Amino acid sequence: MDADILFKQSIEDKERFWKEQAKEIDWFQFPEQILCQDKNDYPQWYADGKLNICHLCIDRHIEDGYGEQTAIIYDSPVTDQKKTYTFNQAKEEISKFAGGLVSLGLKKGDTAVIYMPMIPQTLFAMLACARIGVIHNVVFGGFAPHELVVRIDDCKPKALITATAGVEIARRIPYLPLVEKAIELAQDKVDHIIVYNRQLVDNQHEMFEGLIDYEELVQKSEPADCISVESTHPLYLLYTSGTTGKPKGIVRDTGGYATALKFSMKYIYGVEPGETYWAASDFGWAVGHSFSVYGPLINRNTTIIFEGKPIMTPDAGTFWRIISEYKVSTMFTAPTAIRAIKKEDPNGELVKKYDLSHFKKQFLAGERCDVATLDWFAEHIGVPAIDHWWQTESGWPMLGLMTLDDQYKIKRASAGKPIPGYDIKIFDENGYELDAHQEGYLIIKLPLPPGALLGIWNDNERFQSSYLSQYKGYYFSGDGAIQDEDGYIFITGRVDDVINVAGHRLSTSEMEEIVSSHPDVAECAVVGIDDELKGQIPFAAVVLKNGSPITEKDVEKDIIRMVREKIGAVAFLKNAMVVKRLPKTRSGKILRKLIRTLLDRKDFQIPSTIDDEKIIEEIQEKINEYRA
Repeated sequence: MDADILFKQSIEDKERFWKEQAKEIDWFQFPEQILCQDKNDYPQWYADGKLNICHLCIDRHIEDGYGEQTAIIYDSPVTDQKKTYTFNQAKEEISKFAGGLVSLGLKKGDTAVIYMPMIPQTLFAMLACARIGVIHNVVFGGFAPHELVVRIDDCKPKALITATAGVEIARRIPYLPLVEKAIELAQDKVDHIIVYNRQLVDNQHEMFEGLIDYEELVQKSEPADCISVESTHPLYLLYTSGTTGKPKGIVRDTGGYATALKFSMKYIYGVEPGETYWAASDFGWAVGHSFSVYGPLINRNTTIIFEGKPIMTPDAGTFWRIISEYKVSTMFTAPTAIRAIKKEDPNGELVKKYDLSHFKKQFLAGERCDVATLDWFAEHIGVPAIDHWWQTESGWPMLGLMTLDDQYKIKRASAGKPIPGYDIKIFDENGYELDAHQEGYLIIKLPLPPGALLGIWNDNERFQSSYLSQYKGYYFSGDGAIQDEDGYIFITGRVDDVINVAGHRLSTSEMEEIVSSHPDVAECAVVGIDDELKGQIPFAAVVLKNGSPITEKDVEKDIIRMVREKIGAVAFLKNAMVVKRLPKTRSGKILRKLIRTLLDRKDFQIPSTIDDEKIIEEIQEKINEYRA
């Protein structure tokens, strides 16, 4: 179907359009009420419908005769392991683990935190929770105990599901000491801690009292059937960085999400049931939820769980090896991964070793992709590299291209056009719509389409103030953008204190809180500066307390360690520059944009509100000295 017609239908007759899309999935009770308002007058989809997303991912395909199709491929070059699971095998493990959770007293509406690496048991845990109506919160395995504590205290889980360790290239990362520390620091007790023992080394000394062995629980438990849940029943919580430093618990529904993912797989990614689809993302991110687990499995695609890095396991040909070996038709990754491969293999020599003849499309998201990387990809891989854009909040693409047929046109550096269901506008700060080629705020007219966030967990006030209060009747994305005369949109970056490090959204204000807690730091600013590989990385500018004896090198070392301990290596803060003072407005506001511009060595205008222009020269001198 023509993409423009599809989009027009989705905007002009929303209820009819999304009723038709809902017919593409299997409901226990098909909804009569397609669109309504919740108690806070926020739009909801399919409120009276009933279904189970684990049934859609697994059981439905078995009922249709595809039980012996490969559902999951696990490829772990860091542990030298490969394993496949059919839909039948996945159902056995998932249903028995779900039965184990029931035997521990977990029931519909309870929450469970999943803190695990890229292994099949993480996917099984997610689907086992969905099978019995338990709301899961997956926490990225690279996060430090503090981040785990924040999530435990907010969602109050009945169970914490973890593994003994993750593997980072050749280094084993023990999880249990981190979990034990988080449990100590958390305000509320977690009733059950379930651990999958990977047995990579002798790890008995890491075990602590009260742990439940994952495999023993599965073996002794009776399989649990899928229960029927309301379409608006929360499937999961996923925490995303906020400007206050405290992560926001995004709530995802079940029926709208399943409908949106089925639509995505067909129209946006153009993937046929039975094909192999690979989203190279960690389960802890939105992409991992939507397109490593739920989207491909709902669409009866084989999904790949990859545990490794694109350039080091064993070399920069790993991605092409996997695409070739498993006949991947469509792949999704962050531009950072492609940039890293390009850096290691600039002439594409490793690409030539593999048969990529069945590889159709490469999707990129998480950060803007630079033109040089797109050019390298076109020259050496020869399939379309399609940039698109969305957020944890949306759960599926907001900007992109309809690729079901080949009638789409890529504009390099653009994230595409609005996806059906997203009535996107570019507004100025006063709420007036801007003409083409003018930069403004990307906002979306309500209702958002199915699959977008239901709200923030137990915090409607923050939901309203973060997303719905800036322009009445519109969702505020927090991103700046420009739209051209053909309707293509170019994302210009965040307009708040959130930066994008290799596709991961991180709060600079959270980092500032950590940096400012150093006993020798008087004040600080953390900004995101340009980085050739990761897109952006955080950089701290700090002012020391008068008379502090600490050296600049030691304070930098301390700050790097503190941020790593509190947030994790994912923060990638590796620079802390000591300055005499920070540039401020006359009212005392730190001019972070000016600091960022100076660090990036870009042209700038002296802000009219600056309290002392001499500080610019001071900081420039300091930057030159620091980088010498």
